[in-house]
Amino acid sequence: NCQDFCSSNYQRKQDMRNLVYATIYGSIIAVGLPLNIISLWILLRHHGRKSPSAVFMANLVVSDLLLILSLSLRVYFYATGIWQLGGMWCVWFTMLFRNNIRTSSIFITFISVDRLLAVVYPLRSRLIRTPVNAVKGSVLVWTIVVMLNIPESVVFLRNFDNQTCFDSYTANMNQTSRGNDEIVELTIGYFQLVLMLTMLTVNIISTVMVSCTLQRQLSESAKVNNKLNVMLIFAMNLMMFVVFFLPVSLVVFFDHLRPVLSCLASVNCCLDPVLYYFSFDGFWKRKEDVETSLASRGT
Repeated sequence: NCQDFCSSNYQRKQDMRNLVYATIYGSIIAVGLPLNIISLWILLRHHGRKSPSAVFMANLVVSDLLLILSLSLRVYFYATGIWQLGGMWCVWFTMLFRNNIRTSSIFITFISVDRLLAVVYPLRSRLIRTPVNAVKGSVLVWTIVVMLNIPESVVFLRNFDNQTCFDSYTANMNQTSRGNDEIVELTIGYFQLVLMLTMLTVNIISTVMVSCTLQRQLSESAKVNNKLNVMLIFAMNLMMFVVFFLPVSLVVFFDHLRPVLSCLASVNCCLDPVLYYFSFDGFWKRKEDVETSLASRGT
C-alpha cells in the first residue's frame, strides 16, 4: 500500500544520505589526517615557539586533529544509521566538532592580526608579538571554549537520542525542560554567530590595511619580498570564514540544515595546511634585517 511504499522510499533516501555523509567524512579523514600530522611535525621541529604565528598555527593543527578524531565517530554513525555508544561519547565528540569551529576561527584571526602587525607596525609591535603572549592567548581561548561546553553538554545529554546523535536534536527536547534548554541553545548559538561575524570583521579590516600598506610601501612598514603570498594568506582566511565557519554558525536559525552545514564545515581541516605553507616560506625578511633597514634610513 501507499504507506509501506512511502516508508520504504523514505528509508532508501535516508540510507543514501547516510552513505554520502559517511563517504565525505571518510575522505576528509583520509586527506586531513596525514596533512595535519605532517604540519604539526614541521611546526614543532623547525619552528617550535620561535614566533607568535608558529604558536597559533600549532594550536590550529591540534584543533584540526581533534576534529578529525571526532569525524571517525561520525563515519561510524552514518555507516550504521544508529548510535550505540551512549550519550557521553556523543557529547564528547559533538563538542570536539563545535570547539574546532570556534578555536579555528579565533586562531586564524590571531594569525591575520599577527601578520598585520608584522607588516604595518614591525617595530612598534615587537613587545606584543612574542611567543609568550601567544601562548597566554591560546590558553585563554581553550579555557573559554571548554567552559562554554559545560551548559551545552547538559542540554545535549538531557535531549540525547540514539537516532540523532549528530543530526538536529532540538525537536527531541522534552516538554518539562524545553523552555530552558531552548534558551541555552539559542544563547550559545547567537554567541557563536556574533563571534564569527566579529572575527570576520577583524579579518576584513586586517586584509584591507595590509593591502593598502603593501601598495603604498610606508617607510615604517616591513619590507615584503613576495606580496602575492602575503595576500594569499589573508584571502584564504576570509574564504575559511565565508565558506566554512559562518554558514555552520547559522544553524541557530536553520537547525534542520545542521548535518549538511556540519559536513561542509569539516572540510576546513584539509585546507589549513595550505595556510601553513604560505606562512613559512620565507617571504618576510627576518626581523633583524627590517630593523637594520629602518635604522639605516633614519641616519
